Amino acid sequence: MSKSIKLITLITVLALSALATAAVFTGFCLMPDDEVVSAPAKRQFDFWLGEWDLTWPGEQSGLPAGQTGRGTNSIKAILDSAVIEENFVDLAPNSLRGMSVSVYNQRLGKWQQTWVDNQSSYLDFVGEFKDGKMILSRQATTKDGKEIIQRMVWHNIAKNQLDWNWEASEDGGKTWKVNWQIHYTRKK
Repeated sequence: MSKSIKLITLITVLALSALATAAVFTGFCLMPDDEVVSAPAKRQFDFWLGEWDLTWPGEQSGLPAGQTGRGTNSIKAILDSAVIEENFVDLAPNSLRGMSVSVYNQRLGKWQQTWVDNQSSYLDFVGEFKDGKMILSRQATTKDGKEIIQRMVWHNIAKNQLDWNWEASEDGGKTWKVNWQIHYTRKK
């Protein structure tokens, strides 16, 4: 094969690879399409933006019964307001610290969130805002191999306060057990 044919073949392969990569990224919504996303859908998590003081029943995070757990959460819109970034801190010594990023996926018509923390957790959620609540859920497997559904529920949403629940279902979502309740109060 001549050098010119090899060069043309190489350029063609590279061009096709670039087109295929662009098609994959577009298909997975890594390239925003403002015509597809309605403004209200992109703003459904705006209630959560801001600086928050948090409280919860202490026994839900390993404190003695009767004590109150305390933390902070800083929620910001980043990357041209297309991504919601969370930074959570449990104020007890040597406790949970974590962060999440959330984005509205216009192709799915749903929110997606990824959570990571100082305990090496990696959790991914999908959900939506409906009936005054934001609910994001995921399938999970317990340490003993049981399939469960985990979900986060933001509810009782007001301008300066809201409630958040961490819940689990062992029966496919028919019933839910609340494992952690956090009350948010907006910092002044």
